[in-house]
Amino acid sequence: MEQLSLFDNRETTAPLASRLRPDNLDDYAGQEHLVGEGKILRRLIEEDQITSMIFWGPPGVGKTTLARIIAARTKAEFVEFSAVTSGIREIRERMVQAEENRRRGIRTLMFADEVHRFNKAQQDAFLPFVEKGSIILVGATTENPSFEINSALLSRCRVFILKALDEADIKKLLQQALKSPRGLGNMQISIQDSHLSAIARFANGDARSALNTLEMAVFNGRMDERAVLCVDEDVLSQCMNRRSLLYDKNGEEHYNLISALHKSMRNSDPDAAVYWMYRMLDGGEEPLYIARRLIRFASEDVGMADSHALTVAVAAYQACHFLGMPECDVHLAHTVIYLSMAPKSNAVYRALEECRTDVRELPAEPVPLQICNAPTDLMKQLDYGKGYQYAHDTEEKLTKMQCLPDSLADRRYYRPTSQGEEEQVRERLDAIIKWRKA
Repeated sequence: MEQLSLFDNRETTAPLASRLRPDNLDDYAGQEHLVGEGKILRRLIEEDQITSMIFWGPPGVGKTTLARIIAARTKAEFVEFSAVTSGIREIRERMVQAEENRRRGIRTLMFADEVHRFNKAQQDAFLPFVEKGSIILVGATTENPSFEINSALLSRCRVFILKALDEADIKKLLQQALKSPRGLGNMQISIQDSHLSAIARFANGDARSALNTLEMAVFNGRMDERAVLCVDEDVLSQCMNRRSLLYDKNGEEHYNLISALHKSMRNSDPDAAVYWMYRMLDGGEEPLYIARRLIRFASEDVGMADSHALTVAVAAYQACHFLGMPECDVHLAHTVIYLSMAPKSNAVYRALEECRTDVRELPAEPVPLQICNAPTDLMKQLDYGKGYQYAHDTEEKLTKMQCLPDSLADRRYYRPTSQGEEEQVRERLDAIIKWRKA
């Protein structure tokens, strides 16, 4: 837990992103849908009608900055909590102090960064003081608050979604950093406009990442004879050797990307499917997890339209198991493209789901006696197996024997489509049904 004054001077040794943190909405970059002229959050701030809220968005989009601007505008004491260092005791002590401040007419804005990392007991400690109005709680999170924040606390907070900054906003911040005395304005720096565009693009919507990259590039630049720091192509490429794409293997983005992969294959879009697959791999996803999802897709979305799809998917799993990364990426790409281009049928999946519903909701019917096994004399005396017809004894290799219970005698679960190889299956099944009814 750290209590900060809004009037502390920023040390020149602080990171560039911290030194350039704006103090008012006019200098705040991005989030026009929330803080643009006439927008809801700006009106709440300007009219001093702030209530407890949650800021949800990716890293480096201004969640902490916005909380500090709110605290300054509302003239509230600003207290920042950390889920790592703040225990229940510390939180309760600050809540008691906030209650005393309220009685003296002083508002307290409690900022909980990465609020989803607070455990249930810590989140519950905020609840009574939020209800009484002792504190204005502002939480920031990169995770979906619906999943990560207690429903009781979430219901008492307004959720505002912050978006990744676009390249133009980030480039404007970089240009400001080069000019501002709080930034790099006291240094003579030579950097091409195209290099600033490259940094903005590399940042992937994260202003903090962009400013950190610029700072690193500047302090690794070459000093020329005029005492000018020159940022050249080689230095910049070293500072941007790899972009870290947003991906949390245990969070919401994990499910968003696997959903994107699945739905792109279902839509027969191999380019999108390969892209989302590699996004997962590049983010550190276990290749065997992707391979398992492909096996599921092969039966759920391709099914009998191309039964070879399941064989290909299982082979991809085996290849991933034998080789691992990075060699197995090509096998995953092979399978993703195969599944994307395969004819699609969800008839197998629908048959399973309808059958599942009947099994769970209808009475558990006994097995018809004619298809019961009769290994003992007693069971034969009880008519187990009586009336059984052996299909191989007939010319058609078919019989009219009923295999479903009487209550489900006419039930159909599997309804083949006319896609791919399943059209032949449909024609054969229609012929079998017609023969049995004749």
